[in-house]
Amino acid sequence: MAKELKPFWSNYFDFNWKFGLFLILLICIPRFILVLNANETANYGYIGLVMLISAIAPFLFLSKDGRKAIGLTRPKNLHWLAWAFLGGLLFSMLLYFLGGFLYGHSFGNWYAYIGRSYNIPTGIQHDDKLVMFSIMAITGMIFSPIGEEFFFRGIVHSSFAKSVGDFKASIIDSSAFALTHISHFGLVYIHEEWRFLTFPTLIWVISMFLVSILFYFFRRRTSSLLGSVICHASFNLGMIYCIFYFLN
Repeated sequence: MAKELKPFWSNYFDFNWKFGLFLILLICIPRFILVLNANETANYGYIGLVMLISAIAPFLFLSKDGRKAIGLTRPKNLHWLAWAFLGGLLFSMLLYFLGGFLYGHSFGNWYAYIGRSYNIPTGIQHDDKLVMFSIMAITGMIFSPIGEEFFFRGIVHSSFAKSVGDFKASIIDSSAFALTHISHFGLVYIHEEWRFLTFPTLIWVISMFLVSILFYFFRRRTSSLLGSVICHASFNLGMIYCIFYFLN
């Protein structure tokens, strides 16, 4: 029988739902607090650290067999990688049009609120805007897709799947992902005060849950976390493009 956990950790944990819950509490609660703090202070440096820790979690806790079991393998069905990219991009655009239809350019629009953190100067020249967009897009397509997919669709999903099966595990990891993103939008800091936007938050959480299911779908289709990483990266690309060129 393959041992998913490294020998040291197997002395303290079994690779099951309890280990998955431990990881969620270990990573998601500090992350939630740090993102809220970043929204208030405009200091987002620690968020990159959280993504780095999320990305290295499989290498810290899992054996070679364990990393293979969670999807850190070469993808199969390579044509699904192209569909993964298209799927993430389309979902991001759909979410833009939904936010625009319901809330225009107000902070009730999730993209408008998130875009505030980019600090895009008013009246920025086209070439400067392109450079800034490129930097944000490249960053957004690397750090959070790798960190979050290795964590949520990788080690967390697989630990729960060991106990309750893939379907229920996908519900759990997608729910954890969606609720964690309330710190990005939902509990908002506007005009030096905190607000909770009830209905926009509900739409946002449901959207984050559904896009998580989409990420997992492409993980399954490609038999690799690369499928979910590419879908996540293209979603971020679409979101950042909408913020730079449709909202600004």
